[in-house]
Amino acid sequence: MDWVERAGDLLYDGETIREQVRVGNGGVVVTSHRLLAFTPDRDGPNFRQVDRPNVDGVDRQRAGNTDFLEQGVKALVVGAVLVAAGQMVSLDSLVAGVSLSGVGSAGAMGLGGMLGLLEGMLRLMAQLDDLMTLFGGLALAVAAVALGVYLWSRERLLVVSVAGGDDVELPAPDDDAVLERVRAAIRPDTPPSDTAQPSAPDDPLA
Repeated sequence: MDWVERAGDLLYDGETIREQVRVGNGGVVVTSHRLLAFTPDRDGPNFRQVDRPNVDGVDRQRAGNTDFLEQGVKALVVGAVLVAAGQMVSLDSLVAGVSLSGVGSAGAMGLGGMLGLLEGMLRLMAQLDDLMTLFGGLALAVAAVALGVYLWSRERLLVVSVAGGDDVELPAPDDDAVLERVRAAIRPDTPPSDTAQPSAPDDPLA
């Protein structure tokens, strides 16, 4: 059902339509009391209504999936820190002069296994800076992918700013005149548009 064209069915008694514009498969209807937004192509409800005093403004913005942006920034910070630490810290030089092979009585004392473990840890420390650089590079690659997906997901939106509530988002129209018509209609001193649709059917008891 095309609710943009049938917005008159949703009007209260005494409410009239000031402006009615199509935006994608939905649209915006500004009445004497409310702003009605129909968003069948967006996530969430297909219809939202906002009292006109709560409409702070209408603007065109670009937005994307912020989950990818958040993950991309985190991976970018972690990757940069790891790469910088791997390049600035040289742990192999710290353990290069350490050798446990000269402890002759280690086997007799039952410490041979422990010394072998310590030698393995020293070898790992000698390679730790290279490992930090490697994992830092992988984190930077993940960041590049996540930020790339975020940029790809960005789209132009017509955003209705709502005081004390979530903003209403619709696909942005290519025609700037549509944006200006909605802006003009929500101003309290603007007369109704000549192209606006009539209000609700007449009361048969009137």
